[in-house]
Amino acid sequence: MSQDTKHNQQYSQKHSDNAQDNLSDSERLPASTTNHVQHNDDANDTLNGNHEKVNMEHSHTLQHSHSPEDSHANPHVDSHHSDEHIKATEELDNDDLPEEISDEDKETIKKVAGDDNLSQAKSYASILVEQVIHAKETFERSLGSLFTSAFTAGLEIGISFFVILSAFALLNDVLPSRYAMVLSSLLYPIGFIIVVIGQSLLFTEQTSLLSLPVLNKIEPLHKLLRLWGIVIAGNIVGGCLFAALMVGLGLHMHLFTDHAIDAYAEHILGFEWWVIFGSAVLAGWMMGVAAWLVTSARDTLSRIVLVSIITGSIGFLGLHHSIVGNIEVFSALLYGNTVSLWHYLVFLVVVLAGNTVGGVVFVAVLKNRTFLFEIERVKEQAAEARAEVDRRRF
Repeated sequence: MSQDTKHNQQYSQKHSDNAQDNLSDSERLPASTTNHVQHNDDANDTLNGNHEKVNMEHSHTLQHSHSPEDSHANPHVDSHHSDEHIKATEELDNDDLPEEISDEDKETIKKVAGDDNLSQAKSYASILVEQVIHAKETFERSLGSLFTSAFTAGLEIGISFFVILSAFALLNDVLPSRYAMVLSSLLYPIGFIIVVIGQSLLFTEQTSLLSLPVLNKIEPLHKLLRLWGIVIAGNIVGGCLFAALMVGLGLHMHLFTDHAIDAYAEHILGFEWWVIFGSAVLAGWMMGVAAWLVTSARDTLSRIVLVSIITGSIGFLGLHHSIVGNIEVFSALLYGNTVSLWHYLVFLVVVLAGNTVGGVVFVAVLKNRTFLFEIERVKEQAAEARAEVDRRRF
């Protein structure tokens, strides 16, 4: 090997070493002055006063920065991770939280909500904060947009009843009526899948979600009541229109008869009012749980499976759902022989009240309360970390 070649290699090696030293010096800057994806959690910890954890993770970064392989690999890994990790809770801003909350509490909420890892299930706080954000966006939509979306959901949910009634009429010829009713009810999820995946506004799904901004003092109660009224009106008008047009079409197509419509209405109305109310509470609770699980899912297939399981159970058990029930009973009012206008109106009021109680109390209130307990726990941990750092300093 020539003398010049050796000299060039020595120069290149020395230049590489100097570059690594410069890289180390640049990384010794405070974490808040860098934009590296890996320091996102450090910034949150600094805002909460947890300086000890920042120093430990910063030292860990310095140790890996001297490896040439890591210095070339990490940018690709971090870039890929940041692209996949974008979601509503990652983009949470102080404006999304109520003004009454202190800046320290806002940073704590953002830290708790943004702790997801794509290789694991979504965290409890991340799900709830994501639901709050989506609900807040719904509050900001125009009245025309809200009614149109709710009207669309009322039409779409009628598909479930149309298919169920057709299946019931077919099975009733070969099976006892009770078994035909239960088996046809397993088709209940069809309309719900269309509504949920299509993101139309369905009252029972949105009951708990829309109450979350009010529970967290982001939106006033009167706006929630107005929003509920718009969604309910849109769902009912859409459902009644579907019953008037499509159920009438099914009769002329000989898919079912008026006797099948009356039988299904009796299946819904044949209880005392308090039994219907209790059944509606359970149905509202299960729909709130379905909304929670749909938010926790990361892909469309998982959402379809979850909606099918929950709403299929509602149909199998014969629980009372206000929007589907509206179509079932209103169809009997138009084309059947056993339902009066009074029965229809009383049924609608009782079921709407039950669904609301089930969705708000058993889902929104309890899960929101659990989230607040989680926030208090994180604040206590941050306070303990600050106290430990101060103790070591002095």
